[in-house]
This record gives sequence, structure tokens and C-alpha cells, in this order.
Amino acid sequence: MPDDCLFCRIVRGDISVPFVYETPQCVAFRDINPQAPVHVLVVPREHVASLDAARNPALIGELSLAAAEIARREGVAERGYRTVVNTNAEAGQTVFHLHLHLLGGRPLGWPPG
Repeated sequence: MPDDCLFCRIVRGDISVPFVYETPQCVAFRDINPQAPVHVLVVPREHVASLDAARNPALIGELSLAAAEIARREGVAERGYRTVVNTNAEAGQTVFHLHLHLLGGRPLGWPPG
């Protein structure tokens, strides 16, 4: 894990952040700049820079299923929620460690952005 990666530091425990969910493959925590009442980041423990750099389909599935479980726990699954993976700079990725945004708790417009 890179020493300068923010999410690697969180995964390692160098930065104390309360996890709302964790498995051997991933952790999840609340976004510090929430865009919805429920805004959770689901992050693999393994450093992968972006979805474009991912090579393990099981890891992508793990992140997605984790988001679905968190949505149920947060009470937004039945009403609806969105998952977003920003990939690289023009898509808005600012932390280059793969992460999935789980957003819910309010109507989400379309198209996004």
C-alpha cells in the first residue's frame, strides 16, 4: 500500500475513521463532504488506483454487494440509492484509490453531473 494514499492510510488505521461496514476485502466509511443524507465510500483494502486499473472482477462484485448491504442497513434500499465510481480526473476522481460512492436518502436526479 502506498504511504501517501489517503485511503490506504485509512485502511491501515493511520487515520482513525469509524467504519460503517468492513469485510476482509473492503471497508466503508462516511464521506467527509456528503452529497446526500447517506453518502458512504466503499474502499477495497488492496490498493487499486482506479476502476480502469482493476483486474479482479470478484473485488468489483465485493464492493457492489457491500454497497447493497450498507443501503439496507442505512434504510435506503427500498426507496432507492445510487452507486457511483468516478474513474480518473475528468470523471471527478480525486483520490486515486478505487472507491464506490453509495448515495441515498433523497431523490437523485438524472442525468448526473
